[in-house]
Amino acid sequence: MNFFKSHLAYNKQQRNGVLFLLLLIAILQTIYFFVDFSSEEKTAFNNIEIVNFKKEFDSLQKVAINNSKPKIFPFNPNYLSDFKAYQLGLTVAEIDRLQDYRSKGKFVNSSNEFQNVTKINDSLLKAIEPLFKFPSRYFKKNEQLKEETPNLKIILKDLNTATSEELQAVSGVGEILADRIIKYRNSLNGYYFNDQLTEVYGLKNEVVNRIFKYFIIKEKPIISTLNINIASFKEILALPYIDYDLTKRIFSYKNEVVEIQSLEELKKIEGFPLEKFNRITLYLTVN
Repeated sequence: MNFFKSHLAYNKQQRNGVLFLLLLIAILQTIYFFVDFSSEEKTAFNNIEIVNFKKEFDSLQKVAINNSKPKIFPFNPNYLSDFKAYQLGLTVAEIDRLQDYRSKGKFVNSSNEFQNVTKINDSLLKAIEPLFKFPSRYFKKNEQLKEETPNLKIILKDLNTATSEELQAVSGVGEILADRIIKYRNSLNGYYFNDQLTEVYGLKNEVVNRIFKYFIIKEKPIISTLNINIASFKEILALPYIDYDLTKRIFSYKNEVVEIQSLEELKKIEGFPLEKFNRITLYLTVN
């Protein structure tokens, strides 16, 4: 007992110290319980930051959504595809009405006529009307005249000067095909033979025949020719109908004979495409 008593006994100074410590703890606990140490200024600042960040995020999200939307360029509504019609907001019934109308060989020539055929509402017409690109009415007038006067001879236009809009007026030729026809024409420096039109990618024979109801090659193009004996490898390779392998064969033959005397000699080259001889020799000379 004396052992425990000696360890639990405090003198006056120690008791005062313990009392002071307990009093200090009580004061600190009271201050912690009743005083709010959070910073209103910091919270307000953080809230402003969050609002600004959300606005910026929403703005970027809208930009991303707009960029992901497919861009629709001006088009001829006579050749409106199912997919593009769906993008524009047309219903299946409205699309079917247009296709039934076009299956009869008829064309819509104005926005009002498009609405009359498809039965779209005014608000949709107002939204998509600026995208309409109607082609020249030249061929449509000719079609009407031909129906009224079957013996009337239609004046044919030159295929080498035809515009994209004029080509699109032919049934089966949309904007993409019309642009391909013109692009291929430029690469050839002009159509020289009628059947060169069949070489345009995606152009069906029946559409080619339809085109030649309204177009002919009135004037043969003036094509600059290259002297095959002095032309460089790169110059020969750049010519229509000639690929890398054929260019190598031509130069190998030139090395053997030193000089080509006649373009007919090209037929002697192994692997030379004889069916393209008349086309290839449009761009070559031996003089």
